[in-house]
Amino acid sequence: MLGFCENCHEMAGYSVKEVKKQKNIKGKSVEYTGKEAYCNECGSEMFVADIRDHNLAMLDIAYREKEGLILVSEIEIILEKYDVGKRPLSLLLGWGEGTLTRYLDGDVPTKKYSDMLKKILCDSDYMKKVLEQNKDRITDVAYRRIIHALEKNETAIDTPFEPDNKIDYVVKYLLSKSVDITPLALQKLLYFAQGFYKAFTGEYLFYNNCEAWVHGPVFRSVYCKYKDHGYNPIEEENFEYGEIKLTTGERELLDSIIRNFGCYSGKVLEKMTHAEKPWRVTRTGLSDNENSDRIIDKEEIAKYFKEIKSKYGILNASDIRDYSTDFFNKLH
Repeated sequence: MLGFCENCHEMAGYSVKEVKKQKNIKGKSVEYTGKEAYCNECGSEMFVADIRDHNLAMLDIAYREKEGLILVSEIEIILEKYDVGKRPLSLLLGWGEGTLTRYLDGDVPTKKYSDMLKKILCDSDYMKKVLEQNKDRITDVAYRRIIHALEKNETAIDTPFEPDNKIDYVVKYLLSKSVDITPLALQKLLYFAQGFYKAFTGEYLFYNNCEAWVHGPVFRSVYCKYKDHGYNPIEEENFEYGEIKLTTGERELLDSIIRNFGCYSGKVLEKMTHAEKPWRVTRTGLSDNENSDRIIDKEEIAKYFKEIKSKYGILNASDIRDYSTDFFNKLH
């Protein structure tokens, strides 16, 4: 990694350190974990745009969590869950038509507006009530789309952080972009995607639990869906992909996972996950071939990949290659 060192007056390699940071926002102290870059030649701190952007994102998340404010990713989930656009939802709530656009661009909502959005996210009945009271504010097309989405969600369990089929979107995307992917490899790609997404954003890509099975981390619902394929590739033509509702950032992360881990066989990926701490810690006391449905603690996954991100100086999705290549070389 290269950047311009103002002290050396030239391009130079740099190392990245994870540091505790503090900033006052609206008179309140906010602590968060950020990054700093230091020149490998003179040791002075360097400005790196990607690190600045990372620190701003971490500060934003820390501030919202401290104040109990809704995250940008949660607003995106509302739009997906109810199949509603930014403008129609703003109008339904009696706000200016550009309000949600500003929030999605990073503006921080007031506590009152944030609480309204959180209630809609968690409570479909409340959304239905808001819709019926204010349907005259939106078009008939927008109204029917929301009604259809509500009907689809009626038999599903409302969850505060993800659409019911989020992991299915991720699976479909991985299958549509990969060649000759087996159920074993698919499980491991999901695990790496979950870990690195959490490390980059501070949030989970999906909230399904991961179990520490003999052959590595496994998401049970995905296993049940594709187990009949055994060790054979999942044939793409057997599935209807339809619309895959993932954000640009999520797709970019998954593309990197496919490039940097999808090039290895399921057995190689199994060896990788066996060498990683979350799986090993969860199976403490079990023999190598002993079956188990122990759940790998999400916080254990989060902690491990956060450490990996720091150790390898990973600033963006393309940097994952440094970790995957080094890991593969160590195993062989």
